[in-house]
Amino acid sequence: MAQSGLDLFPYTRMRRMRKDDFSRRLMSENQLTVNDLIYPVFVLDGNNRREAIDSMPGIERLSIDLLVEEAKLLASLGVPAMAIFPVTPSDKKSLLAEEAYNPEGLAQRTVRAIKEAVPQMGIITDIALDPFTTHGQDGIIDEQNYVINDTTIEVLIKQALSHAHSGADVVAPSDMMDGRIGAIRDALEEAGFIHTRIMAYSAKYASSYYGPFRDAVGSAGNLKGADKKTYQMDPANSNEALREVALDLQEGADMVMVKPGMPYLDIVRRVKDEFAVPTFAYQVSGEYAMHMAAINNGWLAERPCIMESLLAFKRAGADGILTYFAKQVAIWLNEKP
Repeated sequence: MAQSGLDLFPYTRMRRMRKDDFSRRLMSENQLTVNDLIYPVFVLDGNNRREAIDSMPGIERLSIDLLVEEAKLLASLGVPAMAIFPVTPSDKKSLLAEEAYNPEGLAQRTVRAIKEAVPQMGIITDIALDPFTTHGQDGIIDEQNYVINDTTIEVLIKQALSHAHSGADVVAPSDMMDGRIGAIRDALEEAGFIHTRIMAYSAKYASSYYGPFRDAVGSAGNLKGADKKTYQMDPANSNEALREVALDLQEGADMVMVKPGMPYLDIVRRVKDEFAVPTFAYQVSGEYAMHMAAINNGWLAERPCIMESLLAFKRAGADGILTYFAKQVAIWLNEKP
């Protein structure tokens, strides 16, 4: 490709603008702020309880009372939202996942407690059945262990309504059933929850990066080595993600999600370029675990690598990031220079 005279060296020196901090800052194309952060948390029953998660160093399961204190801290740091994931006791799991829509369920009680104590905190709840099924799948299964789409949607509607009644600001269907966004939107409208937002996990891949999360919520043992490839997306596919996003938007999603994050930043960029809608990505448990393993072994520098990883989400087009680093990053961003 021919260069114009002004593009030729030495008239153009790309390093000129990189020389000093002030000029690097002036031409920075993307920035990470506390407004970009969503903190996923794991909640368990009881009082004053905390449990370490071996595969996610530094992350704990917390009882509701401790999670309320966590919410207060996050709010003081400016973090706009939390995503709630309940750890369901085995005796409350069933084939039909009835606990998912129990008005006194763990997720429902957690939402009420946080909204009462920290009303300004945005609360996002997971709409999926895997924490509540004895088999660990995201829906109701038939005799061949196949997840039944339409029957599952009926339960997801009940779950979403119970979360909205409890005060959830955003319901986030992560199940990947066909048609569930439209069904949930219709149900929310009919019940008068016209302001309840839907964050659709539109491009959720059948990824190997979810292992630590399944340990955290206690569904790994229930799966017994099974996979979720009949409803989550094939990691080989990109065009399919755009179709999924388009359908969810047509059905009433307010924002869309790509999951996992860093291995799928090309999908984030394609979604943002194609639809220009609020687009989120999830830096999942496996990504967190990889970073922490390298950091704890002294192979990577903690702060610069974490910040670089999250900046990559912004560069790819993400409007916000679900990340287990959110609290620590918010602390860093709040430090006075």
